[in-house]
Amino acid sequence: MIRIGFGYDVHRLVEGRDLIIGGVKIPYKYGLDGHSDADVLIHAICDAMLGAANLGDIGRHFPDNSSEFHGIDSKIILARTLDLIKEEGYRLGNIDTTIVAQQPKMAPYIPHMQQVLAEVLEVEENAISIKASTTERLGFEGRKEGISAYAVVLLEK
Repeated sequence: MIRIGFGYDVHRLVEGRDLIIGGVKIPYKYGLDGHSDADVLIHAICDAMLGAANLGDIGRHFPDNSSEFHGIDSKIILARTLDLIKEEGYRLGNIDTTIVAQQPKMAPYIPHMQQVLAEVLEVEENAISIKASTTERLGFEGRKEGISAYAVVLLEK
């Protein structure tokens, strides 16, 4: 049996926070605002994984009003999400993602993101596709107010 899940996340850019995307710290004057480290890519991947396994969404398992998850490294959330899908008898097939940001440019960091995510998810790097796009200065991403990410995940049982 195969199952497909879709995930989306968005966080606003603010001063005074590190920019962490795909488990990688990216040098930039702004970071993403959120209860955890606000890793928009990992959050989208978690939602896609949970959706494919019909386990709800990231907020159900890792609520943003819980002190347990305040400031948490999203790689921990990703590892716990992997455990949840394993408990249901699934394994990860592949992931296809897109990060939407006007700035900073993501391309230089994508190979490291793939490496980090592959290690956490216990898969080969070629099972994780990460693309980046701008919105040609349109919308909140184009105005550099926030960053969003989309993910599609294939689970196999």
